Amino acid sequence: MVIKILKGFILGLIANTIGTYLYVYFATDKGFEYIIKEGYSQGFLGGLIGLGAVLNLVLFFFFLTSNIGKFKKPMQPYEARGVLLATILAALAVLYFEF
Repeated sequence: MVIKILKGFILGLIANTIGTYLYVYFATDKGFEYIIKEGYSQGFLGGLIGLGAVLNLVLFFFFLTSNIGKFKKPMQPYEARGVLLATILAALAVLYFEF
């Protein structure tokens, strides 16, 4: 059970990172590292983390869905809890960087 929650937590962190990267890639013409440094110095890093957390929503509902088209898979509530914990961590990071 703890391993499944940890798996969901790690996947949630990875999804948040990928979501932030995709936002930076499609919204700006600068590099990822440059935007992260500028976000930290100018105070909009929390917003970047918050926008990246949108991808966690997709992952959360993927774990709670049992039917994907014609395919059936078991529901994975413990992994969904881990994703929820990663989202809460992202929310705390947003609070830290915004205030």
